[in-house]
Amino acid sequence: MKINPMHSVNAYRKQQGVSQQQQAGHPNKRDEVQISSDAKKMQQSSQVSLERQEKIRQLKEKIDNGTYKADAHETARKFYDFWNEK
Repeated sequence: MKINPMHSVNAYRKQQGVSQQQQAGHPNKRDEVQISSDAKKMQQSSQVSLERQEKIRQLKEKIDNGTYKADAHETARKFYDFWNEK
């Protein structure tokens, strides 16, 4: 059996020709992004309310002062509630 190395080169050239023809048919095609209405609602609701901003500020202040003490039982309860929500 004779192996012709030019055969693989010719196959590559044929493939290049096909892809160039496909590109010629759609020269102005561009990528675009579409954001669903649900995603837009999530984006709007993710903005932090003033009450939450104040709570975050107070927590940061306590942490910076070294006076913040985490309640392990309360933290565990909230994790449990979150993961068992249905």
